[in-house]
Amino acid sequence: MSSEIMTVKELAEYLKVAPQTVYRKFRRGELPGAKIGKAIRFKRDVIDGWLRVMSYRWDPKRRDESCH
Repeated sequence: MSSEIMTVKELAEYLKVAPQTVYRKFRRGELPGAKIGKAIRFKRDVIDGWLRVMSYRWDPKRRDESCH
């Protein structure tokens, strides 16, 4: 995966999640990407920035509450 642009499958592998999770999060607007025709593509640097922001917002207390 040396390309800067990733497919759904490549992003799923990168994030270690199922492709269905990538599709669902993209449709809900929870994951930054672009739809080109019927294809969805993701820029690696944008995803890395999104991960950084999400990790700053991570709150172990909120996580524990949502798991119950």
